[in-house]
Amino acid sequence: MARPDELVFAPLGGVGEIGMNLSIYGLGNRHQRSWLAVDLGVSFGDEEHLPGIDLIMPDISFLEKERKNLMGLVLTHAHEDHFGAIIDLWPKLKCPIYATQFSAALFEAKCAAERNAPVIPVTVVPSGGRIDVGPFNVEFIPVAHSIPEAHALAIHTDAGVVLHTGDWKIDPTPTLGRPTDEKRLRELGEEGVLALIGDSTNAVRDGRSPSEAEVARTIIDLVKSAKGRVAVTTFASNVARIKAVADAAKAADREVVVVGRAMERVVQVARETGYLDGVQNFRSPEVYGHLPQDKVLALCTGSQGEPRAALARIANDDHPEITLNRGDSVIFSSRTIPGNEKAVGSIINNLVLQGVEVLTDRDHLVHVSGHPRRDELRDMISWVKPQLLIPVHGEALHLNDHAKLARAAGVPRVLVIRNGDLVKLGPGDPGVVGEVPSGRLYKDGTILEDSKSRAVVERRRMAFSGCAFVAIAMTAQGELADEPEVDLVGIPEKNRAGEPFDDIVFDAVMSTVEGLPKARRRDPDALAESVRRAVRAVINEHWGKKPPCLVHVLTV
Repeated sequence: MARPDELVFAPLGGVGEIGMNLSIYGLGNRHQRSWLAVDLGVSFGDEEHLPGIDLIMPDISFLEKERKNLMGLVLTHAHEDHFGAIIDLWPKLKCPIYATQFSAALFEAKCAAERNAPVIPVTVVPSGGRIDVGPFNVEFIPVAHSIPEAHALAIHTDAGVVLHTGDWKIDPTPTLGRPTDEKRLRELGEEGVLALIGDSTNAVRDGRSPSEAEVARTIIDLVKSAKGRVAVTTFASNVARIKAVADAAKAADREVVVVGRAMERVVQVARETGYLDGVQNFRSPEVYGHLPQDKVLALCTGSQGEPRAALARIANDDHPEITLNRGDSVIFSSRTIPGNEKAVGSIINNLVLQGVEVLTDRDHLVHVSGHPRRDELRDMISWVKPQLLIPVHGEALHLNDHAKLARAAGVPRVLVIRNGDLVKLGPGDPGVVGEVPSGRLYKDGTILEDSKSRAVVERRRMAFSGCAFVAIAMTAQGELADEPEVDLVGIPEKNRAGEPFDDIVFDAVMSTVEGLPKARRRDPDALAESVRRAVRAVINEHWGKKPPCLVHVLTV
């Protein structure tokens, strides 16, 4: 029999992957538990494997069933991979949401920009504050990261304290916001921490992540030495980097022009919440063309190669207001997220072909990660002294390296788990005690589909091999009423011998229909299946691919 005060943890996203973060904590026994959710994020679609899918979200069917026991959703910070799924999924849960001021304000702005967004109330918690969420007492501990007001969560329960780090790093000289609260983390370690649920993103990298202050100095040097126009692209949410770019522009006597809706939104929220106090006003894109070349700096969205973002349009020379020419410079103050290399490479190549100088973190310290490297992970472990460490927020290699580091650092118990694993944290020996439903939802236009959705599977197949459509009209006696109609989409016009594929498929349809006994010709389903098989076989024979084939039989 499970003890009444058993504390459990399960990741529903964000383990074995970077993105789509959703963690849940349960308190009670196996018959009745109160649940606390931490973060509700997205990851992004890959056109090669998921054509037409923009966003991927965690499957929350388990939380839907437990909705009456879901005490609340707490946000560590306002990055898309931690809060980007709320607008789509919260209506299925309707639980209270808790966040600090900047995260709440950015979420409100995101809702305002979304068509038909539901009204979603958020309770604002002060940085460093503590709140009761059902039987959980949640403490917001400031940590340095690449967005204002990132927080680790100390989750206090009768069964013990868990430190959920969220995304963090140790930056003793942040240019914006508070540094990681070492003092409070050490105090927690002295009081006793049952488990540390920790960010693994940079667990493969030795040393320490450099400071934002170093990046700010580099950007000032680069902007001051630039001769023509300058464009800088970075993650829109990185307000410290936006401030660094603004300071560099001021030092070089340049005006900052903000280009891209996401950047405009973050700048507005940062001003409203005081994070850009004292920073000069920025200009709108229509002013850009009227400013001298050495007096303007464009701050652009699109650092990840997003095709509709500002930088992609500038690189393709189809932005209505912003152009770059030979002698101008673009600074990529960002790192390329794995999977985006092709898109970013294409933009860089287009800029180079226009004679633009491209500056990246390969050559200059224009970006630092917001995640801890190995020495920082060791510091966190030494401060917090957890009895158990569970690596999260990383792919298999990151989780494994974080686990090895934790064992070497003397953590008594280390567990590497997968999405859906239900882990008992305490009391008693920790371990995986079950499984909860987990999976992925795809946002397809305005519709949410599960990963086995017919539309998603078929579209992937069509992207690979096109599709064949055949329409056949038959009489009640099983004779052709007219010639079959054939339409081939995404299939080559001719085979290697130069023969038209339309003719090849048409002949295959005719010979199949005429070769069938009349009884099968009078059965629309049997006729359609025979034609479908014949069309796929003949295309495969001449092309080496088997496209989906849709056959419509009409009886007249």
